[in-house]
Amino acid sequence: MFLNKMEGQMSEAVSTGIILTLSGGLQDAYTYFYRGKVFANAQTGNIIIFAHNIMNGSWQTAFRYLMPILAFVAGIYVSEVIRGKYRDSKRIHWRQIVVVAEILLLLLVGFLPNTMDLAANAMVSFVCAMQVEAFRKMKGSAFASTMCIGNLRSATEMLYRYRQTRDRENLEKCLRYYGVILFFAVGAGAGSFLVPLFAEKTIWFSCILLVFAFGIMFVKENHETVEADRR
Repeated sequence: MFLNKMEGQMSEAVSTGIILTLSGGLQDAYTYFYRGKVFANAQTGNIIIFAHNIMNGSWQTAFRYLMPILAFVAGIYVSEVIRGKYRDSKRIHWRQIVVVAEILLLLLVGFLPNTMDLAANAMVSFVCAMQVEAFRKMKGSAFASTMCIGNLRSATEMLYRYRQTRDRENLEKCLRYYGVILFFAVGAGAGSFLVPLFAEKTIWFSCILLVFAFGIMFVKENHETVEADRR
């Protein structure tokens, strides 16, 4: 019982969420500023542009925006497959497997030239979907590490609740959500700054962040298993 509780905290730690959010912001900036102004995370924007081009008969451009949407769907599905297959694994947490898959795919993206932007965007969208599906909570509260609209809604809702109740827990949640949005913006800003310097290899900075996230999860898992054994 104690072990299960701590394993949940392992993937919901604030430190893990911050690193994943920085990575998510960087990924979105990378595909938008370097890979042809396609969103890796914001599929609503891709759907709007896709529909616009369909209406104008611009089939080739429409396809360029359809691919990341389909890849996002595939990423969600694969993440669930990994969870179903490895959720009871004792050696490694299934979310760590997702992070490893993200790292490997983004490493590959860094080798793709601009002539392969379609494939690169699809792969990054696939990675974003895996991440948003696998990491849904921070300290027990729902959050998203690859997009902002849900976090913005939750932050403002918690702000209202705090003003009505003066409950400090609501204030802490409010600040946590706004903090996540800030870190997403920092990641996006870093991505836009790094693209002119590192071009297609900019995405490797996201890999570095994900390596840190994997390491934090692994260390916490070991520590928490020891604590469970003591009890």
